[in-house]
Amino acid sequence: MSRAKSYKKTLVACYLGFITQAISSNFTPLLFLTFRESYGITLDKIALIPMVFYLTQLLIDLVAVKFADVIGYRTCVVVSQGVSAAGLVLMAFLPEWLPDPFVGILLSVVLYAIGSGLVEVLLSPIVEACPFENKAGVMSLLHSFFCWGSVGVILGSTVFFAIFGIENWRILSLLLAAVPLINTVNFLTCPIERLVEDGKGMRVGQLLRQPLFLLMIVLMVAAGASEATMTQWASAFTEAALGVSKTVGDLAGPCLFASFMGLARVFYGKRSERIDLPKTMLVAGVLGVGCYLLAALSPLAALGLVGCALCGLAVGILWPGTISLSAQKCPRGGTAMFAFLALAGDLGAALGPGMVGGIAEGAGGDIGVGLLFAALFPAAMVLGLILLIKKFGNRPQG
Repeated sequence: MSRAKSYKKTLVACYLGFITQAISSNFTPLLFLTFRESYGITLDKIALIPMVFYLTQLLIDLVAVKFADVIGYRTCVVVSQGVSAAGLVLMAFLPEWLPDPFVGILLSVVLYAIGSGLVEVLLSPIVEACPFENKAGVMSLLHSFFCWGSVGVILGSTVFFAIFGIENWRILSLLLAAVPLINTVNFLTCPIERLVEDGKGMRVGQLLRQPLFLLMIVLMVAAGASEATMTQWASAFTEAALGVSKTVGDLAGPCLFASFMGLARVFYGKRSERIDLPKTMLVAGVLGVGCYLLAALSPLAALGLVGCALCGLAVGILWPGTISLSAQKCPRGGTAMFAFLALAGDLGAALGPGMVGGIAEGAGGDIGVGLLFAALFPAAMVLGLILLIKKFGNRPQG
């Protein structure tokens, strides 16, 4: 009983790890328009913030392919929480201390992006290595905590800004830094197992020669772009393009998006043993295309908000679903497999919001035009899933 409880402590630490990642991913985007108004930063520069965030994660994913097993899960995951806390603390000071506020913002983003990248690579294999039943369901529930963390950040930020004013956002950044700081203690004391025994995991070359795994990489790029684009731009879109207040924009845009994404992941966690995952993901991809088109093209604010919110329901299953399929098909993939999947997802998450921001700036600041282009991301997911179903079916690949 004590052993089972000890692994529950590991699971709680991983839950808080994804909440930390949600803070890193969602807090700064809520301030995009504030940065533009306070510091005179243009939209195309603001678009670099999520791009730098996800590109940094991508580089960490790439490094982790080789070194995570050597350094050890515990050391890496403790570092992830420490640098996340440092980035959030410095976000409160560097934009004011440095001659160029934008440089201060980017430096802070790089720090907590390093922590976020380590979280992305390590938490899934840490949980996969624990002796839990129905691991696909546990994995989906784990990833749902990113969504609930996002909801908490958005709701908490909205309440904080309403009471104390958005000009005090630096204080909130310091308060949020307490979450990863406290979680370092959890990761220092909880049990952590190895995913694959030494010598039994697939080598990187073997893994990359698997045609199915290469297709999974493509799917993860599309899933990352589909998810992150709406996550990063929902607040600014609902404020600027739909003409609503910041409070309504934050609550009705990214908050509802994250809520529906979390519900999709909880649903998959409960029903994972009874659904055809590739076909379910295919339906979700089609719904994602429709939601992006609805958000971008609707002349009514209410329908545009519906498109933003339901997009979370559509894309919610894509990221954890691809991870689950990869774990089922490549059980010897080890840490390298999870690192490559995280790398691919972060690549899509880096390119997607950045491309949308650049297109929006080229269209005179019209974020709706950028989201119209973003419908291509779930469309690519649909095409990849059709190929997966027709060519690979249910065949294992190693």
